[in-house]
Amino acid sequence: MHLWKFSNWISLFFLGFALFFYYFTYPSPSSYQMAEETSKSIYDFTVKDIRGNDVSLSEYSGKVLLLVNVASKCGFTQSNYEQLNVLYEKYKTKGFEILAFPCNQFGGQEPENNEKIQEFVCTRFKAEFPVFDKIEVNGKNAAPLYKFLKSQKGGIFGDGIKWNFTKFLVNKEGKVVERYAPITSPLKIEKDIQNLLESS
Repeated sequence: MHLWKFSNWISLFFLGFALFFYYFTYPSPSSYQMAEETSKSIYDFTVKDIRGNDVSLSEYSGKVLLLVNVASKCGFTQSNYEQLNVLYEKYKTKGFEILAFPCNQFGGQEPENNEKIQEFVCTRFKAEFPVFDKIEVNGKNAAPLYKFLKSQKGGIFGDGIKWNFTKFLVNKEGKVVERYAPITSPLKIEKDIQNLLESS
């Protein structure tokens, strides 16, 4: 209980600050126009895995995907990783994948290099889903994939990612169908995942 009161309230404080910041300063959706015009689905993108190797997201064609910007030192870290593991174990053989993208833009809560991030995820949480290269999700250096995701599903106070563990759900055709706020726990998304898996 004490851990919840300390770490999660700190995260909620920063989340509130981030909402305020992006509402007043983040670029309008038109700033993502190029991403919208040149890309039809996430399959058009190539990203780097945590070892620096290129990975075409077309490798995930035909699967339901949940993309998450993760952090190791956030108040939401433990609950999200634990619940993501539950979803992955339950649906990984049914055409479901989780793609995790470390990001240090929110409270400096993912400060380590890729090697240490992978060690943390695999050792502490025994996560089996793929973790990719650390990226930026906002600003001029935002990864092209995240510019596209934001162009497809904006947030309540502008399109910018507000905090760690924002989630994007992608259907079997590579289309972004839903976006979930950081405070939405992974298990609350389960029904949406089931519906996409059951669709033809």
